[in-house]
Amino acid sequence: MTRWVQRILARYGQEATLERHGTAETIRAFLQPLTERNEDGPEPSPIGTLDGRLWLYLGQTALETGDTVLWKGRRFRARSGRPHYIGAELSHWRAVLERAREAE
Repeated sequence: MTRWVQRILARYGQEATLERHGTAETIRAFLQPLTERNEDGPEPSPIGTLDGRLWLYLGQTALETGDTVLWKGRRFRARSGRPHYIGAELSHWRAVLERAREAE
């Protein structure tokens, strides 16, 4: 992992909890909603509001499809995750998250 990414995450990253395989781990990462064409937020439906927005994860901890991230009282599921390299050195992990549904 490149040191400059580690320093940026240590200083500016947000604390979150990663849940996978029955364990929980505190991590530091950047989480933010992905830009959409419609920035109005959750859409109303007959059964309530549905938040279909996707979120971006950037961090030094690998996320796999199906991993759960807890952040600021919200629960997210990883839709995908992949490493990013600078040359031959791992720079960071990028993942796309979606809000976890209560029934899951």
